[in-house]
Amino acid sequence: MITRIVVRGYRLFMDFELEPNAGTNIVVGDNESGKSSLLEAISLALTGRINGRWAQDELNPYWFNVAAVETYFASLDSGSPLPPPEILIELYLTNNDDSLQYLLGVHNSRQDKVPGVKMHVAPNPDYAEEFADYMADAGRPAILPTEWYSVDWRQFSDERLTRRPKELGVSVIDSRTVRSTAGIDYHTREMLKDFIEPKESAAVAVAHRKARHIISTETLKSVNERIAEKGDALHDKPIGLHMDQSASASWEQSIVPQVADVPFAMAGQGQQAAIKVALAMNRSADTTAYALIEEPENHLSHTRLTKLVDRIEELAGDRQVFLTTHSSFVLNRLGLDKLVLLHRGTRVHLGALPADTVRYFKRLSGYDTLRLVLAERVVMVEGPSDEMVFERAFRDKHGKVPMALGVDVISMAGVSLKRGMQLCSALKRHAAAIRDNDGKEPEHWRMPIGELLENGKREIFIGEVADGPTLEPQFAKVNNDDDLRQLFDITDGDKATVDWMKAHKTDWALTLDEHPEVTVSYPGYISDAVDFVS
Repeated sequence: MITRIVVRGYRLFMDFELEPNAGTNIVVGDNESGKSSLLEAISLALTGRINGRWAQDELNPYWFNVAAVETYFASLDSGSPLPPPEILIELYLTNNDDSLQYLLGVHNSRQDKVPGVKMHVAPNPDYAEEFADYMADAGRPAILPTEWYSVDWRQFSDERLTRRPKELGVSVIDSRTVRSTAGIDYHTREMLKDFIEPKESAAVAVAHRKARHIISTETLKSVNERIAEKGDALHDKPIGLHMDQSASASWEQSIVPQVADVPFAMAGQGQQAAIKVALAMNRSADTTAYALIEEPENHLSHTRLTKLVDRIEELAGDRQVFLTTHSSFVLNRLGLDKLVLLHRGTRVHLGALPADTVRYFKRLSGYDTLRLVLAERVVMVEGPSDEMVFERAFRDKHGKVPMALGVDVISMAGVSLKRGMQLCSALKRHAAAIRDNDGKEPEHWRMPIGELLENGKREIFIGEVADGPTLEPQFAKVNNDDDLRQLFDITDGDKATVDWMKAHKTDWALTLDEHPEVTVSYPGYISDAVDFVS
């Protein structure tokens, strides 16, 4: 298993380290946070390839960390030039596996004596003169000349690698991939080839070559005869059409899978995604020790996604899985304790969550937990009425909705406030919670979560008992009764304003939200919460 990942200078990662879980790792983060780049880096170090091509052939200036490149070019004009940017990716492996001992060594950045593999991208010494001349040219663009860089792929014993170590088999599956005329992507083709025995592969290759020969000598015979009649006019040597028999025309490049007699590329995108993930997870442990899965939820209905997540859990076995997702369902079902949260190429550390809280969110697989995980600042409220009133109060103070200023207001919708605060505490989130007092003193509700609160960071806001047990009487007390009856169009003269509001909880809050021109006052605990997250 991978016990430590080090990535330096690659894409968003300036200096990144991660100690992954032995089993499943769920990588989440905003767009451009580095999720895909992390999986790409792991795959590069394990296989030496990217998108089916050798790293050296795919190397380009955009692999390098932008900030590192900008700093380097700026230093060239400062009189104190820095060394050229480099890329280092290291995978440290468990030291209790006899089959990995030939990878053991201390040739890594930490000088740890463990098995491992690394990829180092740096200027090639053979082109030092050309590199220096390029950098000395005042007219050169601020782009690294990667043509003069080399990719060095080694194990920690310092032996150069030319192919993936057989013990480090990996399945790479990107569910975001849409259908293509090529029929099937490289990784899917590689997984399907696992089902073919060497003897069968040889037999298919011979049959494929024979079929091409028959097409060339028989099917195209009449065509080539007509071409030969014009031969003198075309060229001084015979010209004809023949099927390609070179290595580039191997049967592996021609064969495509089918789904219920429909070519794979023509199957629905949801079906493609499910099949790709199923293939990845069905590979034997001898074939693959690692599975890298990009967004398995793509193109799938909720029912199909449920089945797919069940399959991932069932088939993970002893494999180490790295999975990116934008789905709260996937995160909840596989477990918050497996969360790896990224923010702009940096790991956000998750404190230890109680096991019962992890199980709690697993049972609530439909709850939008990712909003809590990814929010910069979060306000947790009990229901839609509280949410609309808070957003109106925030908008009155700032002239903008909370989300425009990085504040996400989330209705807990029956989720325990303590569970939500536990998650916010583990993620060091700036969070406010708003709740009714329900006829009990605020301290009664504060005590169970007191250890999760932090001055200026996490706080709970509750109205005083004397002002009413819920939002409705609290709101009515600080506003003129006649003004509220007019605003909410209360025509029943026998019904008190508060009673009408209790019977029409969402209606009055929605009316308030839809009439920003009407000036109202807010209960003190609501205003305090607005100030807290501002």
